[in-house]
Amino acid sequence: MLLFLRFIFIIFNLILLTASPNYAQAQNWWTASREPVGLAPDPALTPEAVVQVYGARAFSWRGYLGIHTWIAVKPTQAKSYTIYEVIGWLQRRKMPVLVIYENVPDRRWYGNMPEILMEKRGDGVDALIERIDQAARSYPYAKDYTIWPGPNSNTFTAWISRAVPELQLDLPPTAIGKDYLGYRLISQAPSGSGFQISFFGLIGVLVSKVEGVEFNLLGLSFGVGLDPPVIRLPLAGSKDMNLWPKPVIEE
Repeated sequence: MLLFLRFIFIIFNLILLTASPNYAQAQNWWTASREPVGLAPDPALTPEAVVQVYGARAFSWRGYLGIHTWIAVKPTQAKSYTIYEVIGWLQRRKMPVLVIYENVPDRRWYGNMPEILMEKRGDGVDALIERIDQAARSYPYAKDYTIWPGPNSNTFTAWISRAVPELQLDLPPTAIGKDYLGYRLISQAPSGSGFQISFFGLIGVLVSKVEGVEFNLLGLSFGVGLDPPVIRLPLAGSKDMNLWPKPVIEE
C-alpha cells in the first residue's frame, strides 16, 4: 500500500514538473540567491538569547507543495547563530542529513524568501536552547531522508517542537512531513500540545490548542485553528477566516 501511494505521488510530481513554465529556470540552484534578508537580530547588537524557527518554500517544483524549515538559536552574549537543519541532498553523498553549524540564519532558501514561524527571546530562552540541542542530537532519523511522507526537514522541526513544547510552534499545513511518526501511531501534536494519530504521515488527525483541529490525507493537511480563527489548507497554508467582522456603528 505504501509503495502504491509513493507511486501516485511520483506521477503527481512529474505532472508538476512538466506543467511548470519556470521549471528550467528553477533547476539553476547554483545561481539562486542565498542572501540574508534582515529578519534575524544582529548578534553583535543583541545580547539576549534568541530562538527562531524559519520556513521558506522548498526549492524548485517542490515549492508548489510545501516549505522547508530550520531552527536557529543564539545563547545569551553569543556572537553568532547556530542552525539546526535537515538537508536531503546530503543523503546522496552518504552523509548525515542532520547538520548543526554556525551561519546567518535568515538566508533565502535558494531564491525563496524565508519567514519567521516562531521567535522567543530573553529570560528562560537559554534553557530552551539547551533542550533544543539535546533533542536535535537524539533525532532518530539523522541519516534518513524521504521527501514524502517523511522523515524530512519538517519531520525534524516537529521532533524538536514536540521535545520542547514551550516553543508553542505552529507548523503550517504546508510543512509536509511534520506528521510523520515512523512506526508510532499516537503522539503529541507537532506543537507539543494536544494529541495526534497518524499512520506514517499519510492519514491521521490532530487536536491541539495551538494547531486547532487538522486532518491529514496522503500528507496533505486540512483543518481550522480557533485562536486566532484560521483555515488550514494544503499548498496555501494558514489563512485568516475573518468570521467575525467588526460591526459598523453609525453615528
